[in-house]
Amino acid sequence: MQKQEVIELLQDLEEPFDTEELLYRLYLRQKLEAAEAAAGDGSVVSHDEVIRQAGEWRK
Repeated sequence: MQKQEVIELLQDLEEPFDTEELLYRLYLRQKLEAAEAAAGDGSVVSHDEVIRQAGEWRK
Protein backbone atom coordinates (compact mmCIF):
# COMPACT_ATOMS: atom_id res chain seq x y z
CA MET A 1 0.00 0.00 0.00
CA GLN A 2 1.26 3.44 -0.88
CA LYS A 3 1.28 6.42 1.48
CA GLN A 4 -1.10 8.26 -0.86
CA GLU A 5 -3.66 5.44 -0.48
CA VAL A 6 -3.56 5.83 3.30
CA ILE A 7 -4.04 9.58 2.94
CA GLU A 8 -7.06 8.97 0.69
CA LEU A 9 -8.53 6.57 3.27
CA LEU A 10 -8.12 9.23 5.93
CA GLN A 11 -9.76 11.86 3.74
CA ASP A 12 -12.78 9.58 3.21
CA LEU A 13 -13.46 9.33 6.96
CA GLU A 14 -15.89 11.61 8.75
CA GLU A 15 -14.59 14.13 11.31
CA PRO A 16 -13.95 13.21 14.03
CA PHE A 17 -13.00 9.73 12.86
CA ASP A 18 -12.92 6.48 14.76
CA THR A 19 -9.43 4.95 14.95
CA GLU A 20 -10.92 1.45 14.85
CA GLU A 21 -12.69 2.30 11.58
CA LEU A 22 -9.39 3.47 10.08
CA LEU A 23 -7.61 0.31 11.21
CA TYR A 24 -10.42 -1.85 9.82
CA ARG A 25 -10.25 -0.10 6.45
CA LEU A 26 -6.47 -0.49 6.34
CA TYR A 27 -6.80 -4.17 7.23
CA LEU A 28 -9.50 -4.71 4.61
CA ARG A 29 -7.47 -2.92 1.93
CA GLN A 30 -4.42 -5.07 2.72
CA LYS A 31 -6.48 -8.29 2.57
CA LEU A 32 -8.03 -7.28 -0.76
CA GLU A 33 -4.62 -6.46 -2.22
CA ALA A 34 -3.29 -9.84 -1.05
CA ALA A 35 -6.29 -11.63 -2.57
CA GLU A 36 -5.84 -9.82 -5.88
CA ALA A 37 -2.15 -10.74 -5.91
CA ALA A 38 -2.96 -14.39 -5.17
CA ALA A 39 -5.53 -14.46 -7.96
CA GLY A 40 -3.04 -12.84 -10.30
CA ASP A 41 -0.31 -15.38 -9.67
CA GLY A 42 -2.66 -18.37 -9.76
CA SER A 43 -2.24 -19.41 -6.13
CA VAL A 44 -5.97 -19.63 -5.43
CA VAL A 45 -8.23 -22.67 -5.45
CA SER A 46 -11.44 -22.67 -7.47
CA HIS A 47 -14.81 -23.08 -5.78
CA ASP A 48 -15.29 -26.45 -7.47
CA GLU A 49 -11.94 -27.65 -6.16
CA VAL A 50 -12.85 -26.57 -2.62
CA ILE A 51 -16.12 -28.52 -2.86
CA ARG A 52 -14.27 -31.58 -4.16
CA GLN A 53 -11.67 -31.41 -1.39
CA ALA A 54 -14.31 -30.90 1.30
CA GLY A 55 -16.10 -34.01 0.04
CA GLU A 56 -12.89 -36.00 0.41
CA TRP A 57 -12.32 -34.71 3.95
CA ARG A 58 -15.73 -35.93 5.05
CA LYS A 59 -14.97 -39.51 4.00
